Amino acid sequence: MEPAAPAAAEGETPVFRTGVNYVRVDAQVVDGKRVVGGLTRDDFAVFDENVPRPIEYFGRDSEPLWVALLLDVSGSMRRYLDEMGVVARKALRVLGPEDRVAVLLFARDTKVAQEFTQDLDSAASAIGAASRERGLRAGTAIHSAVIEASHYIRKAVENRPGRRALIILTDNEGLNYQVDAQMAMRALFDADSVLNAIVTPKAKAPAERNGYANPDFTPSDVFLLARETGGEVAKAQRAGETFEQMLESIRLRYSLHYRAPDDVVSGSLRRIRVELTPAARKRYGRAEVRARSGYTAP
Repeated sequence: MEPAAPAAAEGETPVFRTGVNYVRVDAQVVDGKRVVGGLTRDDFAVFDENVPRPIEYFGRDSEPLWVALLLDVSGSMRRYLDEMGVVARKALRVLGPEDRVAVLLFARDTKVAQEFTQDLDSAASAIGAASRERGLRAGTAIHSAVIEASHYIRKAVENRPGRRALIILTDNEGLNYQVDAQMAMRALFDADSVLNAIVTPKAKAPAERNGYANPDFTPSDVFLLARETGGEVAKAQRAGETFEQMLESIRLRYSLHYRAPDDVVSGSLRRIRVELTPAARKRYGRAEVRARSGYTAP
């Protein structure tokens, strides 16, 4: 949620107006395995609690990108961390001169290994060193790590313009003590951040696993978090290649801003739906629109 948002024509620099609340929605359009580029504001329709809202700003490459990498450093992930580290410098080159990247590590605990920076070599070095991290206690607290990463993004970016993306590398294993997926999703909504996941080939959603008897412990579900925030999940035989492909995909996302309704209740969860307009749907009949499903009213 933006405290003030742009009212600019497509391709222009956003102009922020104080005292007006706008909602930022990142959207990706996929036709089969192909990411659809070249769309315009007129190709999208946005609904807030099923009520259409006019899109007041539309952009993509004109906005800086803030990418936070959240890397699972538990023992089973070291091979994938090393694969990502090998290609990190090359993969990060897809980012533009105004983009920034941060690196966070987690096991049972979470820490920031590299603050948001435009120094891609420093970020690549932090990725390369991730597999040697030993100070975060044994365990895999995925939901807690997502919440901490979301809080970090929200605090670091604050009201600065740009699209926000969280990329998590994990096997989606481990239980979360009194921290369920809904809590993690709410934190991502609060941070205006899209979650994208790179998961190991055998990673599964909770519904595909056996049930758990203790209600205090909930299974991890990055599949749900990606779906509800409009991100994607990619299973990686080679994590490095998938990382590079995901960064390129994030660069092709669209940014839509609309004015929040005047009667929203502060702190309430509002539902969002993004669709292609009928004219665009005729051109891309099988296309899927990925966008976050809600936001927290200010």
